[in-house]
Amino acid sequence: MQDLDVLIIGGGAAGLMCAFTAARRGLRVVVVEHANRVGKKILMSGGGRCNFTNTGATAANYISGNPHFCKSALARYTPWHFIDMVERHGIAYHEKELGQLFCDESSKLIVKMLLDECEAANARVLTSCSVERVDAEGDRVFRVHTTLGAFRTRALVVATGGLSIPSMGATGFGYELARTFGHSLRPTRAGLVPLTLSGTHQQRFADLSGVALPVTVQCNGASFSNQMLITHRGLSGPSILQISSYWQPGDDLTLDLLPGRDALEVLEAQRAAHPGALMHNVLADVLPKRFAQRLCEVWLPDLPVKQYTSTQLRDAAALLSRFPIVASGTEGYRTAEVTLGGVDTTELSSSTLESRRVPGLHFIGEVVDVTGWLGGYNFQWAWAAADACGKAVCAV
Repeated sequence: MQDLDVLIIGGGAAGLMCAFTAARRGLRVVVVEHANRVGKKILMSGGGRCNFTNTGATAANYISGNPHFCKSALARYTPWHFIDMVERHGIAYHEKELGQLFCDESSKLIVKMLLDECEAANARVLTSCSVERVDAEGDRVFRVHTTLGAFRTRALVVATGGLSIPSMGATGFGYELARTFGHSLRPTRAGLVPLTLSGTHQQRFADLSGVALPVTVQCNGASFSNQMLITHRGLSGPSILQISSYWQPGDDLTLDLLPGRDALEVLEAQRAAHPGALMHNVLADVLPKRFAQRLCEVWLPDLPVKQYTSTQLRDAAALLSRFPIVASGTEGYRTAEVTLGGVDTTELSSSTLESRRVPGLHFIGEVVDVTGWLGGYNFQWAWAAADACGKAVCAV
């Protein structure tokens, strides 16, 4: 039996960050990770370059049953704090778009940085170490049985992530542990995930797989402007991944196919300039050609635009501005970047991430009901929650 001050279950972004934050204050800290290496989701993120934060991160970029919960941690550990650490380790980075910061070289550098910080702070990291059972032994004492032995700790941090991308080792262990200790869970589902189409809707788009175009997509009051990609199963691309976190089966979903432009003005200008042009050729000036052709095969009369009546032209503009999409589902956890829902934040302290039910028990990162937008926001939540927790356990 090894005695510890802090045991952290999960060697991902939040777990590693919490480990060295706590260990810097002289605490005995161990991270246990069931996979054969830590930081697997970090390594695959951002196409292998890790979109490690977003300079514009605020509480407004997160979805939660309590939208105020994440404010405290995010305010105390900002993107600039993490950027300082990245720069201190000499990791070159760049802004891609919309405040998204990526490594110039490889996401491996972020994992190495976190491990180097753990080593410098004397936080131990154990891989291929699965938790078999956790028992509470009185006030702030936990006995954790693992495949590499048993630990007694006065603070237990659950940083196990969510259900997304099971091929990378994701499991529901954190949720099961939360239930064991009497915590409530908000329903979980895949987020930041491609949408699927079925039946006639899928047939109309299937052979357009690979076509991409900028759109503004809207659902349930949320709106995102970015690229959309048509796939052989449905729709993907940044705009679709973003809106997927707000969409559920049966919800209305619309696309503005000419974002930032007045569709009626565009069509009227084209009719004035090219009255004899067929509608599909007119649309091909502002949309991908194959997509424009499909619109005129299914939804719009492919007539010379001069033959369009004013009413028909307004109807065409309305279609382009609010093009309806009937999604049947999502690609699920297999390709989802995050898991929505999780440990109910009403049962956690927003300043320490400690359980209100079980003193000494903390939940951080994706296992908690806080989910960020696409673009580095989820990593920023991991860093901020881990920092808040790592500093809090020192005061126990």
